[in-house]
Amino acid sequence: MPADRQEGMDHQHYEWSPLPERPILRWPKDAPLALGALVILEHYEWEPPEGSYSLRSPSGGLIKFPAPDYVQLTHREYGHRVGIFRVLDMLDRHGVPATIAVDATTALQYPWLIEHCMQRGCELIGHGIAASQLITSKMSADEEIETIGSSLNILEQQTGLRPRGWLSPEGVESSRTPQLAASAGLSYLCDWPNDEQPYKMSTVDGDLTALPLFLELDDEFALWTRRASLDSWERMIVAAGSKMHADGQQTGRLLMLTLRPWLTGQPFRIQALGNALRSLAALDPIFMATGSQIVDSFAENLSAS
Repeated sequence: MPADRQEGMDHQHYEWSPLPERPILRWPKDAPLALGALVILEHYEWEPPEGSYSLRSPSGGLIKFPAPDYVQLTHREYGHRVGIFRVLDMLDRHGVPATIAVDATTALQYPWLIEHCMQRGCELIGHGIAASQLITSKMSADEEIETIGSSLNILEQQTGLRPRGWLSPEGVESSRTPQLAASAGLSYLCDWPNDEQPYKMSTVDGDLTALPLFLELDDEFALWTRRASLDSWERMIVAAGSKMHADGQQTGRLLMLTLRPWLTGQPFRIQALGNALRSLAALDPIFMATGSQIVDSFAENLSAS
């Protein structure tokens, strides 16, 4: 017997919403484009717990070596030791506030780094336990509830602030994740890269705002997976931002960049990001904001429409 289908995706988290049929979105000061940066601070464990799930071939390092793969693991740690400061300095230089996805292992094992990010005014959002412990549908509901809850609780203990946003480790969800994120009191979710505007998500345990990341410009996807050149990546960011700024004259658009300190924070890559941000800033006006600021502005638009 055929399954019941609705227009658009075959789930109940959001309704089919073609862009021309939506209410007009206006960012503060009538900026056509909102620009944000999601920086990912994720920790790969040398010995993940038994039964945990991780990517078969995670990025970083050289070829895949037997565990523990010291090259891959320490390549990733470069981001925590060096790259993060270079990325944050570049964002500061161009006035782009940083939203940082931090996993619980990083929060516990790098407290100096967490305090540094807080002092710089970054927004910290939940990012699971570790990059080597993915959320999947093979987990039980109780295990996923514990993962999300522990991640948020540890960040709150380390910062004094309860995170409002969530990015699943490696962007991997179970079929329950939106519902459990809403149940945990989160306001927004960054896992679904399917739009150029935020949108409302509904679950039986409450509503969320989806904050779409721009997957095609994600530094890992573009530079590591697709092997784009730095010049090409820079041009793609500028071309996308310029077109979205022009399209945003009709209704506002969102460009949320995803940056990894172990990758973009390398000394030979950082200037490509800086060049792209300088070009985007010249498109003034732009609403440069954290994830929470973007979500709050979107909510104000909804209430006014």
